[in-house]
Formats: sequence, structure tokens, C-alpha cells
Amino acid sequence: MIKFVYQNKPLGTGDAVLKSKKFIKDNFFLMLLPDDLIIKKNCSKSMIQIHNRYKSSVMASLNVNKKTVSRWGIYELGKKIDKNNYLINDVIEKPSIKKAPSNKAVIGRYILPKKIFSKLLKQKPGKGGEIHITDAIQLLIKEKNKFIAHNFSGKYLDCGSMQGYINSTLEFSKL
Repeated sequence: MIKFVYQNKPLGTGDAVLKSKKFIKDNFFLMLLPDDLIIKKNCSKSMIQIHNRYKSSVMASLNVNKKTVSRWGIYELGKKIDKNNYLINDVIEKPSIKKAPSNKAVIGRYILPKKIFSKLLKQKPGKGGEIHITDAIQLLIKEKNKFIAHNFSGKYLDCGSMQGYINSTLEFSKL
């Protein structure tokens, strides 16, 4: 079953997630951002398999050009779990090139714990006056909650810019 919530103002991904709080019944939930498309392999399915194996939160991960790190939430990776998965030591929302701990970006697929709502309810707006989900995730990581960066094998299409949207449309026309 799919339910939709409406965000009255664009106040960030954290605010959008808070709008869904009353619908979340399980201890973990899957969140997908609509402007990040992954085709050819089911990223969500592979993330659910990792979640079930390690009983932890999972976020899709992709290497991005170091020059573009300020567009993304960026991970500081920890211990390697296997060839496609790492523990996350930290995540920073849209860092400058100098402050970015890596070039590993959060891509719009998350398996998050229900307890993130308690962090989001208390969270003050961050960069751009928005409530960022990455800030709440960072707080949970600091409290020793396990988050895994999952390097997925599908093809990523970025629809978050006009050029990305056009390129994605052209890619879909080839399918």
C-alpha cells in the first residue's frame, strides 16, 4: 500500500519524513527520493536484503565527482563489511570540497529506523533553513546506531537538475 503526504512548504527531507510519521508502524521504513532514479537493477531490493542480514539502517551510496560534493550528503566510511557495503562513521549534508570526508554520496534510497522521528521533532533547521534527514542520521550515528552505505549495481539517473532530467529522459527513451 502506498500513502502520500503533502509538504506545504519545501522545508527539507527531514520535514517531509516527519509528515509521514503517523503512517510508520514498523521499526524501519524505506524512503525513496523521486528525483534519484536507479534503473536496470532493483536497488531497494538489494538494500532490503542487506537490512535483513545486518538488522540495521542502509543508505544507497555512489562515488561522485569531488567537485560536486556540495550537492549531496557525503559519508565518512568506516569498516568494510563486504565488497559492496561499509559501515558509516559520519554523514555531512552538502559539505564544501574542503570539508567533505570522501566523495561517497547518499543517493535517494534509505532504510531508516522509526526512532529517527524523535531526532527530527527536536531538530533545528540546518543549511538553507531546511530540516535535513542527514542531520538526524548523523545524531543517530553518534549514538552508535549502525548505518550501512550500500554501493548498488543499478544505473543512477539524477533528475535533480534540468540537465539531469533531460539526460534521464533520453536514457529512458532507450529502454
